Amino acid sequence: MQIISKYRKLSDPAKASIWFTICSILQKGIMFLTTPIFTRMLSTTEYGYYTVFMSWYAIISIFTTLNLSAGVYNKGLIKFEDKNMLTASFLGLSTFLSIITLIIYLPFREYFNGLLELTTPFVILIFIESIFQPAFLLWSVGERFDYKYKKLVIVTLIISVLNPGLGVFLLHIFGKEAIWRVVAYVVTDVVVGVILGRYIFLKGKTLFNVMYWKYALKFNLPLIPHYLSMTLLNQADRLMINSMVGSSQAAIYSIAFTISSMMSVITTAINGSFIPFSYKSLKEKQYLSIGGVANQLLLIIAVLCTGTMLFGPELIWVVGGEKYVDAIWIIPPVAASVYFMFLYPLFGNIEFYYEKTKYVMIASCIGSVAKILLNYICIPIFGYLSAGYTTLLCYILFSLGHYFFYRKICKEQEIEEDIYNIKMIFLVSVVMLIVMGLMTLLYKSVALRYSVIFILLIILIVKRKYVIASIRSIKR
Repeated sequence: MQIISKYRKLSDPAKASIWFTICSILQKGIMFLTTPIFTRMLSTTEYGYYTVFMSWYAIISIFTTLNLSAGVYNKGLIKFEDKNMLTASFLGLSTFLSIITLIIYLPFREYFNGLLELTTPFVILIFIESIFQPAFLLWSVGERFDYKYKKLVIVTLIISVLNPGLGVFLLHIFGKEAIWRVVAYVVTDVVVGVILGRYIFLKGKTLFNVMYWKYALKFNLPLIPHYLSMTLLNQADRLMINSMVGSSQAAIYSIAFTISSMMSVITTAINGSFIPFSYKSLKEKQYLSIGGVANQLLLIIAVLCTGTMLFGPELIWVVGGEKYVDAIWIIPPVAASVYFMFLYPLFGNIEFYYEKTKYVMIASCIGSVAKILLNYICIPIFGYLSAGYTTLLCYILFSLGHYFFYRKICKEQEIEEDIYNIKMIFLVSVVMLIVMGLMTLLYKSVALRYSVIFILLIILIVKRKYVIASIRSIKR
């Protein structure tokens, strides 16, 4: 009863933040928990095909949807009054672009299939997914922006259960091939997309509005290099390993990346609530409030990433089994990368708010170009495991690039206060890298690693009042 009483006293943003985090954990957590089923039902080669499909979808959807549910939509919700028409127009533009791209693909499908190293059914499913998924993405961002969470939790739970459940069913009925796992993934999003798309259209009463389409294109076309760079940072490893080494090695790398990036479930959920808070604070010129919350969030993310590193070997065994054991050496650098994945949007949010898309594009392109070059050099020399360290290095470069432009924007906008505590951020970042280096040594000794885990648990217990106080401060 006391917990319920405290919950009721929370502000709407605080309640929403809690539920959005739970929502993301439900969505990714169930998928994470069901991954061991699919890694055992599918061979490493077939699971590799599935990961390659997911990687190519992430890249192709940038061109077919322009990522309209990302920065431009959040900014549009602040700028325009008719949110329903804005949402429906964005959905119309996304659908139009996906269909046009599909029409372009069909006559040249043999060429593109060879380029992507996928068969026609896989590529067609990519386009179907890009047509129907944006409805859920736009709707969910709108719900988050208004701090509404009840319907979002329900829909997320349905997707989270239906997706893997249908996957297991299809693999059992039609055979253990990657295509059936992909079909289950796409069918789930089609069902949800049709329902939510109809809902968005009925509320917005249009799919085309010149003003909103023009605004979206003007804002997001310059951001294509940024979104492409971001996706390449996450997906290039698997695609290059698949092409240069093999699909089995791509699957092994993917398992490690999946485990480490589970932390991004929490970071994405937190940033999803942090963006509206940041935008509204910037609008009201309440700069110091942004930095105070950011410091505490960074510490929490650093602790959680460290926990992922500590239990890396156990997580690999549970999720993948013995055939994925080599993946443990990828866990530390990729887990550290998750910290920097959370760090760079802190600066990027400022760039998006002031609509400095050119700065975002430059910083992103530097990171992605470096990623491809480093992989091209390092994978043949040091093996596919080196991709984890190239990922980390590029996210560090990414964060530095966004920091540089964040400082530039502050000068341009004549913001005299320091929005973020840079000394604190630098210290936590350095400690994160030191911890990563130590973890690779701890993996060689089970006794030593468990001793460290025990010591850290004792420290957390001793410092529990500080941890609780920090969490309460963030909720406020």
